Amino acid sequence: MEELKRCPANYPPFTPIGFIERAATVYSDCTSLVYNSTRFTWSETFKRCRKLASALALRNISRGDVVSVVAPNVPAMYEMHFAVPMAGAVLNNMNIRLDARTMAAQISHCEPKIIFADCQFLSLVNETLSFLRHKPVLVVIEEMENGREIVSGAALTYEGLLGEGKPEFEIRWPEDEWQAAVLNYTSGTTSAPKGVVQSHRGLYAMALDNLTMWPMGRRPVYLWTLTMFHANGWSLPWTLAAVGGTNICLRKFDAKIIFDSIVEHKVTHMCGAPVVLSMMANAEPSERKPAAQRVEILTAGAPPPAAILWKMEELGFSITHGYGLTETAGLVVSCAWKTEWDGLPGKEKARLKSRQGVRNLSLAEVDVKNPVTMASVARDGAQMGEVMMRGASVMKGYLKNEVMTASAMEGGWFRTGDVAVVHPDGYLEIKDRSKDIIISGGENISSVEVESVLYSHPSVVEAAVVARPDPFWGETPCAFVSVKNHGGEGTKEGLSEAEIIEFCRKHLAHFMAPKSVIFMQELPKTSTGKIQKFVLREMAKNFPNPSSQARSRI
Repeated sequence: MEELKRCPANYPPFTPIGFIERAATVYSDCTSLVYNSTRFTWSETFKRCRKLASALALRNISRGDVVSVVAPNVPAMYEMHFAVPMAGAVLNNMNIRLDARTMAAQISHCEPKIIFADCQFLSLVNETLSFLRHKPVLVVIEEMENGREIVSGAALTYEGLLGEGKPEFEIRWPEDEWQAAVLNYTSGTTSAPKGVVQSHRGLYAMALDNLTMWPMGRRPVYLWTLTMFHANGWSLPWTLAAVGGTNICLRKFDAKIIFDSIVEHKVTHMCGAPVVLSMMANAEPSERKPAAQRVEILTAGAPPPAAILWKMEELGFSITHGYGLTETAGLVVSCAWKTEWDGLPGKEKARLKSRQGVRNLSLAEVDVKNPVTMASVARDGAQMGEVMMRGASVMKGYLKNEVMTASAMEGGWFRTGDVAVVHPDGYLEIKDRSKDIIISGGENISSVEVESVLYSHPSVVEAAVVARPDPFWGETPCAFVSVKNHGGEGTKEGLSEAEIIEFCRKHLAHFMAPKSVIFMQELPKTSTGKIQKFVLREMAKNFPNPSSQARSRI
């Protein structure tokens, strides 16, 4: 059989940009996108994407060129997920919450020929460009109403550029599925930007993987509460085209806007980091509007506390928990639900669902290994190791950094840097980032495990636990919490540090309980909503040592 060869008929390159071509035929008159008063159908969206791809080609954008965009979840942002790779170029979604110098460092690193800037972030982008010697062409994305751009006098606008293009543009399909399609940066540092390059093949696999992991069906109504600049919205822009879904775009949101949008648009699906779930779970009763339909929520980005999952299920939402990284183009591990768990008590179901779970179909293998010996950990829920994986959606590598790429792929596995255990049933559970494990008196303490207990306290809204240097134990857990009706700098009215510590001691081995607690109005977060533990570590270093009484370990 080896004489049978690959050919264009049986081995065309995989790419997700073809999904919208099919959607324009199957779902031509169905609503593709809603933004304020603007509505488009799938045939209209496909036409707009081809026109933009044509306009880019007419401006000498060719295969492998980078096109950057700084924008929230507006229609142009969605369209560029198809239009830019249709032109053969590489889409670089930039984090809208970066400062100008960091953004300039990333632009210098990836060298885009064109940068699209939403009007809301135009001043930021102009400041960014002031740091650059070689400036890309600037295109301004103006606000839209009723499908038309509200022009403010910019030299070149998105709709103006789109008007230069031809709707019959011949799509530049990838010649090889390994061809780069998107570029995303994973860190906010200016010294060593980590640019993750993903191929057409990887995005194709990830987009279809979403459909096997998450119950979507045909024509779901999806609310964009997950930023598209974050790992391309977990590859969902392409997934939604595959099933003819409706994209409900939001420039910004809070709990009230989320609940209002769910009711107004009959939303069936949405995504968000645990911080979004916490926002919804702790919303004022007046902000909550009961939905007539069941809403599926996919959450990832940080280990979600079981208490938050339980609260959301109590509100009637169906939660699916997944795990992935920018380097995997989306969620490649998920807590696949078993029917025998349906009859368990709510809190026990939430505890099981808070585990990351098992590999999705795009992964060939996922394992938890000793990073030195590469031996798999025992399936006992106790022995910790590093999460490693192999699969179609794992990145090509880091842009212009062969050393970092080789290190990440050492031993033939992608090394995530996340520490986990594997339970007897084969489901893995993230315990921490390797850098976040607290080593106290020779004992390893999972900050995630302590945080999960803190979130189960009825007054706690946000919680994070970091290592605080200790002259006796080496390190001890220091908890940072924000609580309902915060009453002051060092305490909440009716809730003290001692009460928080005692609560933890009732639910944890005593050595794992925090030795100090700092109350805050709100915990500092990264641009993607993750709590900034490096900021908290610096604060903890300057926090006074707890009393000697706290040193006794029971």
